[in-house]
Amino acid sequence: MKNTDILAEISSVTRDIEDNYPELQKYLSETRSTLPNGSNNEASLDKNDLEKYLNELKEIRDKYKEKH
Repeated sequence: MKNTDILAEISSVTRDIEDNYPELQKYLSETRSTLPNGSNNEASLDKNDLEKYLNELKEIRDKYKEKH
């Protein structure tokens, strides 16, 4: 999977959370800590970082769906 595909899926899962599980939005900023910080020149997005972030988003959403 290419980085652009992963980013598209991250957007889709994030939108799903925002639209259907607004109570989980408070966790979105916490999970964003998995992405690199820095200025535009210093920051780089590694495919593994993106996949990790995507998996964390899915895990938060899926665990919530199981319990509610």
